[in-house]
Amino acid sequence: MSIIVTGGAGFIGANFVLSWAQSATEPIVNLDKLTYAGNPGNLVSLGTHPSYTFVRGDIGDRRLLAELLADHRPRAVLNFAAESHVDRSIYGPEDFIQTNVVGTFHLLEEVRSYWAALPEPQQRDFRFLHVSTDEVYGSLGPTDPAFRETTAYAPNSPYSASKAASDHLVRAYLHTYGVPTLTTNCSNNYGPYQFPEKLIPLMILNALSGKPLPVYGDGQNVRDWLFVGDHCAAIRVVLEKGRVGETYNIGGNSEQRNLDVVRTLCALLDELVPTSSYRPHEKLITYVKDRPGHDRRYAIDATKIRTELGWEPSETFASGLRKTVSWYLDNRAWCDNITSGSYRTWMDRNYENRGAA
Repeated sequence: MSIIVTGGAGFIGANFVLSWAQSATEPIVNLDKLTYAGNPGNLVSLGTHPSYTFVRGDIGDRRLLAELLADHRPRAVLNFAAESHVDRSIYGPEDFIQTNVVGTFHLLEEVRSYWAALPEPQQRDFRFLHVSTDEVYGSLGPTDPAFRETTAYAPNSPYSASKAASDHLVRAYLHTYGVPTLTTNCSNNYGPYQFPEKLIPLMILNALSGKPLPVYGDGQNVRDWLFVGDHCAAIRVVLEKGRVGETYNIGGNSEQRNLDVVRTLCALLDELVPTSSYRPHEKLITYVKDRPGHDRRYAIDATKIRTELGWEPSETFASGLRKTVSWYLDNRAWCDNITSGSYRTWMDRNYENRGAA
């Protein structure tokens, strides 16, 4: 038996694959389409690891999915595959519908066929784990209670709407067909290998180059921050101990205003790169026009996964951020490789008409 991971060359998926290959004895199969955010360089350290198999392909390719399931006979399928950047979903929502909704549907259909044909006890022990986001819950006010698993869905961007749709499909395949599913909804991840269109790596790389640090609006938008290593550990706990059909919110207990995140990053860079000619890096902060429909606050109540499954984050925001900044400083070749012409084109497009806030 093995496990199949979809989207395992992306940020969260790659961190999960690396941690699994380093500590587990079961083979892991990674299916990834290698879109702009899927980077084989994230997994180069695995080399010719005997328990790791990479397959380039789309979760919408049902023939390929059927072959993989038949060949590898997994005891679990973990779905990390997703388009995940809000700004890109505003400019081009169709890709998000195709991958997050249609792709998840095709994956569920093939998993359903595979699972239905399994003998007992393999059928009873099989799991389909769907990795989702807290953004499906919408936006909170300053004093609203944090998102719980029972919070009503209220997505506000094409990205979050497409993830909400995929969550509903997963639920439907449990209740209609009996597929043993699990769903996790996580807060904002950060850490090694994150594509630098997201806030933290974008600010790190811009600051190191002396470029403006674009903060949307007034910078008061609040997010709960989760170190990716903690997220991967939580997913493994849910896979092994989660109750079929349940949803588990995964958070870092680290609500931070975006502006405070950027200022903390600047202070860390001042400390860790004392020879930088751009110190103090905080002077690079630039307020730009806010993005449409920008949710004001996210917050995760992770009581359920803590009390039922015994998981808690091991990193504070301070310790996780220091590890993250240090990783980007130590892996400049990775950064230079990923910030290619296509990346620069996208960044120019996203910020060219924003101007000052």
